[in-house]
Amino acid sequence: MQFSSEQRLDDGVLEREFTLGEIPGTLWTPESAAPAPLVLMAHNNGLPKAEPRLVARARYTAARGYAVATIDAAGCGDRPRSAADEQARADLRRAMRAGEPVDEIFESLVGPLVENAVLEWRTTLDALLELPGIGGPVGYSGWMALGIRLAVVEPRIAAAGFFAGGYVPRAQREEARQITVPLLLLLQWDDEGNPRQRALDLFDAFGSKEKTLHANPGGHTGTPWFELEDGCRFLDRHLK
Repeated sequence: MQFSSEQRLDDGVLEREFTLGEIPGTLWTPESAAPAPLVLMAHNNGLPKAEPRLVARARYTAARGYAVATIDAAGCGDRPRSAADEQARADLRRAMRAGEPVDEIFESLVGPLVENAVLEWRTTLDALLELPGIGGPVGYSGWMALGIRLAVVEPRIAAAGFFAGGYVPRAQREEARQITVPLLLLLQWDDEGNPRQRALDLFDAFGSKEKTLHANPGGHTGTPWFELEDGCRFLDRHLK
């Protein structure tokens, strides 16, 4: 892992850009000298790690005493997309304009993205836990399709917060039953791109004994800011 820049922000958080092979990422760490629990903060497929809502969440969480890391996995941000990905995205836009079913197109697009992203996130996790000032346990926050897969295959994840947005492939809908870590699921009740019942069915399928659902009115990007505060309290209970 090579750091290319760093700056101390006005909230005391240290922000550092890094690369790990072909993987670009950002790490935010608090002022405290004590080893900080780590939160992996993943964005939805295709978005960049510099997306303002993600950065705001990361900085707030780091200021609460966590090391927070995000990466642009393959196909996200400025990283090249395969010809198959570009074709699937074009097919998706056409189908949505025409009002046609999109599940199979989503499956062909998001399924491979999840598999590739899991490999890069686990590689990043290995490197992050070798850094001074970062310890366990590890939490996850963000894209649900990726988070389900990570929580199943990565035993170091102790708790997870999922955003009920983005398509969840069939494989991850089945894997949801294997998850046992504490969960917090955020659901936007009027999300224009994600059927409400599908999110409720997933919440019911999760195997965790401790799982909490927070639902708020509004569209996909309308999650209230106080949910970030509640999310940090959830992390405090399970990572500190």
